[in-house]
Amino acid sequence: MKKIVLFLSLIVTTVVFSQKRELYWLTDFETAKEISKEAEKPILMYFTGSDWCAPCIMLQEDFFATERFKKLSQRLILLKVDIPRRMDIISEEQLKANKKLLSKYNKKGGFPNIIALNHKGKVLGNQGSYSSSLRDPSRYFSFVTMIIDNY
Repeated sequence: MKKIVLFLSLIVTTVVFSQKRELYWLTDFETAKEISKEAEKPILMYFTGSDWCAPCIMLQEDFFATERFKKLSQRLILLKVDIPRRMDIISEEQLKANKKLLSKYNKKGGFPNIIALNHKGKVLGNQGSYSSSLRDPSRYFSFVTMIIDNY
């Protein structure tokens, strides 16, 4: 009986750890700042137009969906600031909060745009635009790595 329980435990553990890690994106800035302070990790704020911005969609595929970023994300607090055109994607309250963040942290309105912040909301750096013809996320990886290494 002990061997069966041990065998089943081993199978469950293997299945759980073999599943792909999913990114956990926060949507509330104040929560992100609190978690950042407690965890002593920088915030990575991602401005996207999830339903209309072609470079944002490509960056999602080429950068955020990679195993390399998923590993790096363990050292970050992720905050998604979506400004969609369709009104059924996020609530009106969330859109209002996102537009407030847009006016403060992304004044030029560039998409996609990632901004690194400390737990107080101080900007540590940013990386904007994404070339849909090149589809090379290397500068995004360099930016995130630099932020993590210097935090």
